[in-house]
Amino acid sequence: MEEGRPIFLQIAELLENSILDGTLAEEGQVPSTNELAAFHRINPATAAKGVNKLVDDGTLYKRRGIGMFVSPGARAKLRGRRRDEFAQQYVQPLLTEARKLGIGPAELKQMIDTSEEHR
Repeated sequence: MEEGRPIFLQIAELLENSILDGTLAEEGQVPSTNELAAFHRINPATAAKGVNKLVDDGTLYKRRGIGMFVSPGARAKLRGRRRDEFAQQYVQPLLTEARKLGIGPAELKQMIDTSEEHR
């Protein structure tokens, strides 16, 4: 677990990442809060708080007596939200700094392409 960020948010993000990368499929069952707690060595209430955050935002749903499952459409919804966050957190500051330095769109694209080639 990562220092400085609430553990329940980290649990929610780990589950979201598993949905995004396909490890957890839509309509697939999610590990129980007790399994999450044991695996990450955290309090089950903390794990439940992370799971409930995803229930509250519609990413997961509960089947009474069976467990938690990934909601239909969750992957697309998460991808859209993460793309928006990516644009705000990385692309907008990049464009702002590029403008300050007089870097136009074509030159910026070339810089990105060149960086990709050297990866």
